[in-house]
Amino acid sequence: MEWLVPVLIVVGVILLAGIYLWATYNSLVQLKVRVDEAWSGITVQLKRRADLIPNLIETVKGYASHEKAVFENVTRARAETLSAGGPGEAGIAEGHLQQALRSLFAVAEAYPQLQASQNFLQLQQAIVDTEDKIQAARRFYNGGVRELNTKIKVFPNNLFAKGLGFTEREFFEVADSGAISEPPRVQF
Repeated sequence: MEWLVPVLIVVGVILLAGIYLWATYNSLVQLKVRVDEAWSGITVQLKRRADLIPNLIETVKGYASHEKAVFENVTRARAETLSAGGPGEAGIAEGHLQQALRSLFAVAEAYPQLQASQNFLQLQQAIVDTEDKIQAARRFYNGGVRELNTKIKVFPNNLFAKGLGFTEREFFEVADSGAISEPPRVQF
């Protein structure tokens, strides 16, 4: 009978450790799914913006066809955004696209007829709306990454999280913060 108490204590400790691992694993899975969902939201908005850009280029091109370098830069930056494989690459591409769009809108400012075009104004508004959605999706994603990374790093989770297949995720940050410090002007 004396051996029963130590056995019950060991079983209790093992049971508590198992419950803790089970609960922690489930919470890590939930956070990972939330981060994946948030990244998906960002890619949807980046794709939406990328789909608007050819229409914007064609509209501006009708008025300023001699600005070939600007159009090529925007097209190149758009392709870079679409091919970005993760938050790091997307951050770099985001900076390039912001610079290219700023140049495109600077060209548009020189053409009063373009500024009065209903199609151009609608495209401007759609891009502004999309930029707002990208920023919201980015904040949601980075918040999820912060929670997941914190959960992975805290003790005792840091002892077994990597062994269970959980790794820290990368924040979606623009590599050149100067490129986005001032958003492209789309108000005429």
